[in-house]
Amino acid sequence: MSGAAESVIVAGARVVTPAGVLEAGWLWMKDGKIAGIGGEESPLPEEAAGGREIDGAGGWVLPGFIDMHVHGGAGFDFMDADAEQLRAITRFHGEHGTTGMLATSLTAPKDRLTRVLERVDRFMRGEMPYARLIGVHIEGPFVSLKWKGAQNPDYILPPQLDWLEDWARAYPGLIKMQTLAPETEGAIPYIEKLAEIGAIPACGHTDAVYEELGKAADHGLRHAVHTFNAMRPYHHREPGTVGAVLTDNRIMAEVIADGHHVHPAGIKLLVAAKGTDRVILVTDAMTAAGMPDGEYDLGGLPVVMAGGVARLKDGGSLAGSTLTMIDAFRFMVREIGVSVAEASRMASANAARQLGMDGSVGTLETGKRADVLLLDDSLELRRVWVGGRDILA
Repeated sequence: MSGAAESVIVAGARVVTPAGVLEAGWLWMKDGKIAGIGGEESPLPEEAAGGREIDGAGGWVLPGFIDMHVHGGAGFDFMDADAEQLRAITRFHGEHGTTGMLATSLTAPKDRLTRVLERVDRFMRGEMPYARLIGVHIEGPFVSLKWKGAQNPDYILPPQLDWLEDWARAYPGLIKMQTLAPETEGAIPYIEKLAEIGAIPACGHTDAVYEELGKAADHGLRHAVHTFNAMRPYHHREPGTVGAVLTDNRIMAEVIADGHHVHPAGIKLLVAAKGTDRVILVTDAMTAAGMPDGEYDLGGLPVVMAGGVARLKDGGSLAGSTLTMIDAFRFMVREIGVSVAEASRMASANAARQLGMDGSVGTLETGKRADVLLLDDSLELRRVWVGGRDILA
């Protein structure tokens, strides 16, 4: 169980802030908030005296990671997890640096998706001692059969506007994002309704051509899930979904940075095209994350994990991932060559901004929620604070 929020000063570390990296910096947490931040030339305020001091040992202090696309972990899936299992999922990902996450569903019948909303809503009303659930990401069922990936084809259908209207009435504000194929019949009104209720309309598992995706963006689409995966690829005469995502600055682009879903050159291309302000790191983690190799289930489809890579037993398509946010962050720094500050932006600040939460989380600034990570110089995770509580204590 996590420790209580307390007055804590982390000093002698490189503190990543929106204004830059504070060398030999310090960060003070009190009452679940960031109470102060400074560098060598900014002494600790007198009010911080008596707080517990932690030696940053030349490591890094970062904002907690925000995962907008995660299906489960630790042997459990958001599709059917009860309260105890939700705690297990959030504990596993919290211990790997995630402090906020969207519980992500899979393609399924309406009644089953409604039960996901009901369970997550109830869980969010109670104490969340580990990573916080901040809402639901509905992935499917209004996607393309051609690019279904690991979505169950038995339940794929065109957008049903009445479903969304029912969910919005019963669970206002809970749906933060929904993934659909914008070329399908009825998608444009559905996208407009998502935007109207304050949810993010996202494209994914889609065969949309370049013009179709541009039209969807005209009507409110502003996000692409697991870019490059399960979408019409780029062609120099028909740029496809990928071409539209790469060139339309209205669209933020997720990427699964695990070395399996996208070649490092593809990630470098994405970052070059979008810039570090429009790329969001996600895990797309499924049940098997944190578990040994073996057989698992994803939305009713059998999955085999070997060497940490999950694939559908029938056909061999990638089936989510076993990635954690700290590993995605490290991959970006070590394999893609971005700076720690740039990787932090893609793992935290960009998601917060996309979710409209950047006033309270996503960056290290005085007054914001104390969702804070301490990494050592080799980027190994040492501490995780969620609302000022040390969940690794």
